[in-house]
Amino acid sequence: QVHLVNSGGGTMQAGGSLRVSCSASGPADDRNCIAWFRQAPGKDREAVATVDLHRATTYYTDSVKGRFTISQDNAKNTVYLEMKNLKPEDTAMYFCAARSSCGGILSRRYFLTWGQGTQVTVSS
Repeated sequence: QVHLVNSGGGTMQAGGSLRVSCSASGPADDRNCIAWFRQAPGKDREAVATVDLHRATTYYTDSVKGRFTISQDNAKNTVYLEMKNLKPEDTAMYFCAARSSCGGILSRRYFLTWGQGTQVTVSS
């Protein structure tokens, strides 16, 4: 069974940087795709970025392109989301999620395994 643990995040002023981490364990085939989602109060959980650990391909939602970078450290079984030039609208709880493939719809209903989440708050 795949197990994910989130860490990092915190509070930062607009324009600053933060990093969140997702440490994974369990069957590799079931966590080949790691996605970062975020959920702000009163809003739906949205996919922010994904990485295919086998192909090393990535995806970013338009609002974070050029500012966020998803990366992997296979030796540590950890995926990072580096966030730069943060904006107040980036404020949310950030969750990582895993499934076997990054193909298909990036909706929360299609990810069964989740980290516990970590808060990112950006002040103006």
